[in-house]
Amino acid sequence: MPKLMEPPPHSPIEVVTDFLHGVPVADPYRWLEDQDSPRTRAWIAEQTRYGRNYLDAIPGREIIRQRIAEFLAVETHDSLQKVGDRYFFRKRLPDQEQPCIYMRNGADGEDHLLIDPRERGTGEYTAVKPLRVSPDGRLFLYEVKEGGERTGTFELLKIETRKRLPDFLPRGYLRGFAFAPDGKGFYYVHEAVDAKRPFYRAAYQHILGTPPSEDQEIFFAGEDEKIRFSLFSEGKRLVFLVYRFLEKTLTDIYLQSLEGTGLAEPIFRGIDYSLGLRLLDDRIFGITDRDAPNRRIVEIRLRDNGQHEWVDIVPDTGTPINDWLIVGDRIFVSYMREMIHQIRIFDFSGKALGELPIRSDETLRIVGGSPDSNELLLETESFTEPIGIFRYSSKTANRTLWAKRSIPFDPTDYAHSQIWFVSKDGTRVPMYLVGRRDILDGTGNPTIMTSYGGYGVSMTPQFSVFVAFLIERGCLFALPNIRGGSEFGVAWHDAAKRRNRQTAFDDFLSAAEWLIETGRTAPRKLAIFGGSNSGLLVGAALTQRPDLFRAVVCMVPMLDMLRYHLFDNAHVWKDEFGSVDDPDNFAALAKYSPYHQVRQGGAYPATMIVSGDADRNCNPLHARKMTARLQAANASKHAIFLDYRKSRGHSPVLPLSQRIEALTDRMAFLCDQLQLSV
Repeated sequence: MPKLMEPPPHSPIEVVTDFLHGVPVADPYRWLEDQDSPRTRAWIAEQTRYGRNYLDAIPGREIIRQRIAEFLAVETHDSLQKVGDRYFFRKRLPDQEQPCIYMRNGADGEDHLLIDPRERGTGEYTAVKPLRVSPDGRLFLYEVKEGGERTGTFELLKIETRKRLPDFLPRGYLRGFAFAPDGKGFYYVHEAVDAKRPFYRAAYQHILGTPPSEDQEIFFAGEDEKIRFSLFSEGKRLVFLVYRFLEKTLTDIYLQSLEGTGLAEPIFRGIDYSLGLRLLDDRIFGITDRDAPNRRIVEIRLRDNGQHEWVDIVPDTGTPINDWLIVGDRIFVSYMREMIHQIRIFDFSGKALGELPIRSDETLRIVGGSPDSNELLLETESFTEPIGIFRYSSKTANRTLWAKRSIPFDPTDYAHSQIWFVSKDGTRVPMYLVGRRDILDGTGNPTIMTSYGGYGVSMTPQFSVFVAFLIERGCLFALPNIRGGSEFGVAWHDAAKRRNRQTAFDDFLSAAEWLIETGRTAPRKLAIFGGSNSGLLVGAALTQRPDLFRAVVCMVPMLDMLRYHLFDNAHVWKDEFGSVDDPDNFAALAKYSPYHQVRQGGAYPATMIVSGDADRNCNPLHARKMTARLQAANASKHAIFLDYRKSRGHSPVLPLSQRIEALTDRMAFLCDQLQLSV
């Protein structure tokens, strides 16, 4: 096994002490929060050299890279939408660094190239994504990103001529967009990166061919960092959504006709429940958790006195509604019932018309469709089968393959099972086990585990190159359905929300203990990985029970939970985590915040922390500070290092060659630590 031939780079300790609700909290690496300071840049360079000395010396690295390239260098399709008889989508050919945007006339027509990011001449980090087509089919809105940034530039293409219009929205966040019904302009809510008043929330109308300075403000939502504002249109009406992120998220909803000169009229003010609307001619349908924890679909009949009538179309059945879409004269409703996906079909009165046939081992997502069409667009995948895109006809009930990712992986050699374990508080929790058929029920196997545990996100069978590579090499993959998701309704989410977040970590640690106690693996053979909220999960696991794990891959995480809400737009996550502003939430956060739970002299597992400058979701300060603190505290001989790239962010838009190298690094690290043959 390669070993780091030198101690990690020195990270100077400069303690800053905050007093939170009278409690002193020491922060030894506050200086690493300044991303652009010469000291931080020099520190990053040293950390990069240190990590590369280890990664580049791992035997078999080139063999690993070749196999990762076989997985990733394949034709891909995504972001499919249909307008009229035309399909718009992204496609990347096997040898291309970035996908291009295409159009297809009819389901079986030829693919016509619309936008190739290479033609911009800005390098391989430039990525494009289709967003919207005008109702008349003439104009096409798309986003341009550089590297892993969350922001983008928003441009318009005239489809028939393939000419880019001079009208565009500069780099920033597009919170809402709608084409004008006459095709002569558009409405938008946009937060520019360099805005002079960054918290000014307003909607504007732009007429094509006019300078942005002439855009007309049509709605003002307020000027406050705690406000988020959005809009969308259906038919000839605009919907304005004003979110106020206070202790509770409160929402105002306005409607404005695009005919005549009428002003926006409020239909709801200060509601503290979720409500997503779909407008259909003179009817308004919505999905809500008002009086329905697992959500219901209603028709809302507006009344002048504000006492609107709510009519149940699809009631709350106790099984959470994941998604819904109106296609033609049908309502398609997606559920997950007892860990199995289900899509039921209703008419507008709520009469059940049937179900889509779905295998018990596949994940199915609704990705597109409209009231003007009878075609529903779907994605499916499983643990052993990559994403396939399908067209489903609401008239004939036929499901037809539109595109499938052809990855060289034979699913016949692999299987999965589901077990139940008991968590710390006595709750039974299910867990998927995936692997080669000859090891699925075996003992003493190298094992990798992940989960999510937040935001109501359910863990379902999905194909992962990360996992596929490792189970090819004899790993068992474990995926526990820990609380924080919605596998068993809103109560499953709430059980690990805010002050209860430790419940998700307890479930995850109990899953690891079950794997070890049943002999399926051992601590020296168990690795965990996760990104974003899952990066927080594995960060908490490695600091609370470092004895359980041999290796950790912690990607684009939040780890300083006492300061997370102070950076970028992370304050909008207070409803999920709480914040130190509240004394009770502070007490809960302080007990699990991974950065604050690192113990001097602790024997920590080998840890690879992944981040980059461009991350504005989970600010890279978390990764930098955690790396410094773990390296200084660690008493084990295991490698702890930072994998950091200037262009890496939270968006998965890096060029193919960079994705191959990044995944090669992660696989080489795990193969080395778990002693897997390559």
